[in-house]
Amino acid sequence: MDLIDALKAIDKPHEDDVLSRLFTPWGEKLDPDNVLAEYPRPQFVRDSYINLNGYWEYSIVPQPSEFDNKSLNKAFAQQIPSHMDGRILVPFSPEAMLSGVEKKLLPDQYLWYKRTLPVLKRDHESSRFLLHFGAVDQFADVYVNSSFVGSHSGGYLPFTLDITEYLKFSEDGTKTLEDNELCVRVRDTSDSSYHSRGKQTLKRGGMYYTCQSGIWQTVWIEEVPETYVSRIKITPGQDLQTVSIRVSTSSPCKVTVKIPGHEMVRSPESTGSHDRNASEESASSDTCPCNLGVQANSGAGHYDFEFRIEEPHLWSPEDPFLYPLVIEAGSDNVRSYFAMRSFTVEPDSEGIYRFFLNKKPYFLMGVLDQGYWPDGLYTAPSDEALIFDIKEMKRLHYNMLRKHIKVEAARYYYHCDRLGMIVWQDMVSGGSSYAKPVVSYLPTLFPKVFGRMNDGPSHYKTFSRGDSQGRSEWLQEMLATIKHLYNVPSIATWVLFNEGWGQFNAAGATTMAKDLDPTRPIDQASGWFDEGSGSFRSVHNYFRPLSVEVNNENRAFVISEYGGLACHIDGHSSVDRVYGYKKYDTLDELGVAYYNLVNGSMKPLIAKGLSGVVYTQLSDVEEEVNGLITYDRRITKINPDLDPNMTSGINNQ
Repeated sequence: MDLIDALKAIDKPHEDDVLSRLFTPWGEKLDPDNVLAEYPRPQFVRDSYINLNGYWEYSIVPQPSEFDNKSLNKAFAQQIPSHMDGRILVPFSPEAMLSGVEKKLLPDQYLWYKRTLPVLKRDHESSRFLLHFGAVDQFADVYVNSSFVGSHSGGYLPFTLDITEYLKFSEDGTKTLEDNELCVRVRDTSDSSYHSRGKQTLKRGGMYYTCQSGIWQTVWIEEVPETYVSRIKITPGQDLQTVSIRVSTSSPCKVTVKIPGHEMVRSPESTGSHDRNASEESASSDTCPCNLGVQANSGAGHYDFEFRIEEPHLWSPEDPFLYPLVIEAGSDNVRSYFAMRSFTVEPDSEGIYRFFLNKKPYFLMGVLDQGYWPDGLYTAPSDEALIFDIKEMKRLHYNMLRKHIKVEAARYYYHCDRLGMIVWQDMVSGGSSYAKPVVSYLPTLFPKVFGRMNDGPSHYKTFSRGDSQGRSEWLQEMLATIKHLYNVPSIATWVLFNEGWGQFNAAGATTMAKDLDPTRPIDQASGWFDEGSGSFRSVHNYFRPLSVEVNNENRAFVISEYGGLACHIDGHSSVDRVYGYKKYDTLDELGVAYYNLVNGSMKPLIAKGLSGVVYTQLSDVEEEVNGLITYDRRITKINPDLDPNMTSGINNQ
């Protein structure tokens, strides 16, 4: 073990640093009048779409000394600042350069947003207007025309509010008036409380980064009929020939499912119903009309379909084929897509448990993706920026991204789906202030001694989970994250806990996750504090020779973090200070070390039972300069073309 490098890698807060003003190529040419204008939800598309991104007014004010959210909601007129501080470019957080604000929201402050809504044309007097927020960090209260509409807690998941009853309409009811006002009040505790926050910290430094707050994903409005599709749940069968589709609607109606260009044949063994209390309405034939899924049953607004696809075209990173999907519910029409694929952990021909894609062993060549940008923080400056990261990692011969301690905007997952990039999705960590020597430093240095602590009630406080409300909140958010991302074809694994940060009852959480989604493997504890369940033995190894621990637990072995080779590049790094696990002065030295690590140390372990690796990391982030590309995305540090056999064809050996 390289003890010197390990000791140097102990992170420290550097809140007084002034970060360099780095812009990505997309942030540099950002058009404020056309900010993230693409439809934000590619797996649930309607023609009605009014984008609310752009300039809003904002103000940051002290939180009242007597904090009573319910009474404050009722006293809205007395809350909103009489004078706004200026303009903010939504959806960039006030801390981000691209927002035009560059101010930190503190835990004892409110961030107010205000804007006038555009004129909304109404197709029918009975139609509804839904207001969607991709994500608001961390607590949001929404008002329309001075009336409280609703609240949302949690900074990483989307929420929707029906604002129809709060809008002012013209006398004929065909359009809203021009003076409808939307206000949003935000509070963010960052890392001063137990709420989920990921890598954000009020005192940035080392492996923890600048905090961000407020609206950080697209805001939009859509018009829907009085009865509309509220949710779709798509489950490709493990047999790789059947697909189950559940459609939920706001009220009972006629529902059909179409897959353009494909004839769907019902499974003879299936009734097409998962709701035994619902009545079947058209199950008279095993064969549905071409391109049409018959309404299987109705009741309580839930409709279940199960179909067989003859000669399915399977999804893989090498061939990311997507099937289009159209849902019709009454007069509502929703377009979506799905893929036929399976992710499992099974024994190979030699009895070694490995990750399987579509019933075949598949080696995961992964990279850690923090999802941070120097100019936008949590928010990518453009759709093209998201695409660049994914394509560049594919060019470097990676087939998997581990989305680290963050839930991304929906378009990120869409691009992984269509470009062919497997995703391991982390849950967002929380808990009170971490006892770093216990949960980070000692397990890093001596995992077999200090990485085996029980995460049950006797150690709740050690793992920063002494607050019962915080534990309950994390479990709710874990389940909500799985539900939110359930349909994403590229997501292969749910990663529940990372390096003990806010970990508790991991075995129980694994059971809950598996009950909700039995179709995907679970990485219970990435790093250490493994409770023995889940689908993987998942270790982090930065300072010791790489090795494999194959055992009789019926789990695959993965090195879910390794590498971290650092190289600072002047003019492309946030600060002169260098944080990383092994430092190199030149790109040539870095390239040689990377080649030796991947080919000399890692690849020989595949035959011994290694199922996957996750290299740290995709890009530099602030003073952490161990990325494959620089923080501003202008320089790729590794040149795979020097040795085309370096990692390509790794699944064809």
